[in-house]
Amino acid sequence: MIACATVAAVGLVIVLHYEVLSRIVDHNRHHAEGAGRRRLVAVNLWLLALHTVEIWIFGATYYLLLNLADVGGVQGMHAHSMLDSVYFSAMVYTTVGFGDMIPVGPIRLLAGTEALVGLMLITWSASFTYLEMTRYWKERHGLGGGQG
Repeated sequence: MIACATVAAVGLVIVLHYEVLSRIVDHNRHHAEGAGRRRLVAVNLWLLALHTVEIWIFGATYYLLLNLADVGGVQGMHAHSMLDSVYFSAMVYTTVGFGDMIPVGPIRLLAGTEALVGLMLITWSASFTYLEMTRYWKERHGLGGGQG
């Protein structure tokens, strides 16, 4: 059960991430004229919202598994509440590390996988933001690629 839930959560957040980035690119292609700063702010706000949703998806997965299955537990989580699960997910996703909550038992598979996926998605977003900033900089200052 833990492996299926892990694969489902990972698949969902990766597809979601791809779809949102694709829609941002499509939107920017059609509405890019003269909106460089607004576009960059909007991109960052969308990415922040996207990562928040992805953390909540993993948080909901922890919540469901901890309440419905025998998958171990999280030391330091006093009750299997949704907010505690989302908080734990945020710590894992951002690779802040374990402090006041530590996974025990099979739930560690989801935690370890989420840390890797969170790192991948955050770096994907950083690369995307870099590309958007590069395009904005070229448009605003007329600089081509490779010019110093």
